[in-house]
Amino acid sequence: MARQTLIPKSSTFNDEIQVRSIARVNVRALWKHPALVLSALTLLMLITLVLAMRFGTVAIEPATSIAIMFKRALGMDFGIAWSAAEEAIIWQIRLPRVLGAAIVGAGLASAGVVFQGLLRNPMADPYLLGTSGGAALAATIAFAIPFALGFSTFGLVPIAAFIGALVAVLIVYRLAHVGMYTPITTLLLAGFAVSSMLGAFMSALMLLSRGTLERVVLWTLGGVSASGWGMLLAVTPLILLGTLFAFLLSNDLNAFLLGEEQAAALGVNVERKKFVLLCVGALMTGAAVALSGLVGFVGLIVPHFARILLGPNHRLLLPASFLCGAIFLVIADLLARTLLSPQEIPLGVVTALFGAPFFIFLLRRAKKEYTF
Repeated sequence: MARQTLIPKSSTFNDEIQVRSIARVNVRALWKHPALVLSALTLLMLITLVLAMRFGTVAIEPATSIAIMFKRALGMDFGIAWSAAEEAIIWQIRLPRVLGAAIVGAGLASAGVVFQGLLRNPMADPYLLGTSGGAALAATIAFAIPFALGFSTFGLVPIAAFIGALVAVLIVYRLAHVGMYTPITTLLLAGFAVSSMLGAFMSALMLLSRGTLERVVLWTLGGVSASGWGMLLAVTPLILLGTLFAFLLSNDLNAFLLGEEQAAALGVNVERKKFVLLCVGALMTGAAVALSGLVGFVGLIVPHFARILLGPNHRLLLPASFLCGAIFLVIADLLARTLLSPQEIPLGVVTALFGAPFFIFLLRRAKKEYTF
């Protein structure tokens, strides 16, 4: 009561407090507006892409980088001069790598949204249902092959990793399928069992072929391997197509959050949509793994960050996660190649070191506002 007596009761003071409160509410409501948030994320992604191309062993100004891109892609000349070395660095090395990091981050984040919504599990990530084990085992086998084998402009390892990820998810789905149904709990347990088994096979193969040990370990630590346009042009359509399919099924993902019985009551063909969503998530994960190896934390933390921004509605969550994933991994890849330059840190190490504390910080700041 004593504290209350210290508060002035003049109408002017009360009016000022009320105006300030309304202003705070309006600013917060404006920031939460989906169109504004998505526009801001798109702009931030573009700025991040340009700045990421500026840093490296040779510093190149953003204006020069933009001019080179427009000249090579669209034939537009901005009247900015550059050397042949700068053009080769931007067009052949940095731009493919930066775009590769962006598409991998976007794909893993989108796949994380799909798996978290489908499995109704906030701890789900793209590697939960055996994709990491299948990709790692297939990549290990490819590394152990004693002769060179490649297709087009990329080698056997990314192709093997992509196929291994898809096959592992299909095996998990088949094992979890009971009669006409695929229970979520059984799916999770089957994913854990298959991942463990594939990991054991990979370890045994690494011991039998010690010459591949270092290469396999580095691959499992992650790193964008787009040193040219071939692999990037092969992977990007798969991730974009998977994201588009996931967005078209966003209403079904919203229904799955209510439980399978409620989803069926809303007219969702639960088992068919479950299988389609699993295939879509596996497609995006396999494509991302083929380009970058196993990069952790992206598919786990980015969807949670996007939920804090825009809530659990998948029609907004998917595009927000796509953009946030691209931004996050481009920044992580920039740190990986510049922090200890000329030595490069594995990308998975950077995402773990910076991603985990940031994830904890987000959850602490969100507190009761966070919803899944």
